[in-house]
Amino acid sequence: MPVLFVGHGSPMNAIEDNEFTREWRLIGENIPKPAAILCISAHWETDGTLVTAMQNPRTIHDFYSFPENLFKVQYPAKGSSELATEIQKNIASASVELDLTWGLDHGSWSVIKHMYPNADIPVIEMSLDCTKNIQYHFELAKELSTLREKGILIIGSGNLVHNLRTLDWNLPDTGFEWAQEACQILKNKIISEDYSSLINYQELGQEILYSIPSAEHFLPTLYILALKNKKEQVNFFNDKVILGSLSMTSFIIQ
Repeated sequence: MPVLFVGHGSPMNAIEDNEFTREWRLIGENIPKPAAILCISAHWETDGTLVTAMQNPRTIHDFYSFPENLFKVQYPAKGSSELATEIQKNIASASVELDLTWGLDHGSWSVIKHMYPNADIPVIEMSLDCTKNIQYHFELAKELSTLREKGILIIGSGNLVHNLRTLDWNLPDTGFEWAQEACQILKNKIISEDYSSLINYQELGQEILYSIPSAEHFLPTLYILALKNKKEQVNFFNDKVILGSLSMTSFIIQ
C-alpha cells in the first residue's frame, strides 16, 4: 500500500465540498482499497503509545464553536482489535497499550469520510506519546512498515504549517510570506530526504519556529516519511497555505 500524509485543516472540511476534500476523494478512488486503515492523528496525544482496540470506535467531536450540523456527523467505521493487537506485538522499541476509550478524532474521520464515504473499512488510531523526543517517533514509525505489505493504509494527519494564533480570516486562499517560505523549506527537506533536519526542525530558522509552535501537527509527517522506501516517489497535493498560517500541503508516497 502507499502511505499518506494529509493536511487536515479545519474540522469544517468534514462537511464541505471544496478543492481539498475533492482531492481526498480522488485519492480514495485511485489507490488500492485497503484491508484496514491506521491513522496517526495530531489530535491524540498521550503519555505512552496507545492504539485503539474497540470494535466500534466512537466519532469524537473534539472541537467547539462550529455549526451544529458538524457535531451531528457520525463516521461509523468498525475498529479492529486484531490489527491493534498485531501492532502491539510487533513493535519492539516501545510498550504499546491497547485503548478502549478514545475512538476516531476529527484528524482521522474528517478526512477518511471523504476517502471512504461508506465507512466500510476498519479504522484504528495510534497516539502520539508527548513525553518522547522526535527521534523516538521517527524510529517507532519504521516498525510499522510490514503493515503496508498486508494491505493496511497508514495515514498521518496533521499540518506542515499550523499556527492558529496567527490565523487571518481575511486571507482565505493564501498565506503569510513567512508561512509560505517555511512550507517550501519543509517540502525541500522532504524531497531531498533530509530527515535529520526535519527531526531537528527547531534549528531550521525563525519561519519554521513560527510555523511549528508545537510539534503535534508536524509529527505525523515524520511517521509517514519513516515508511518511505528508496525507490518510492513523493507526490504533493493540496499544496496551499491558507488563512495566513495553515498549510493544507499533503503528500502520497508510492
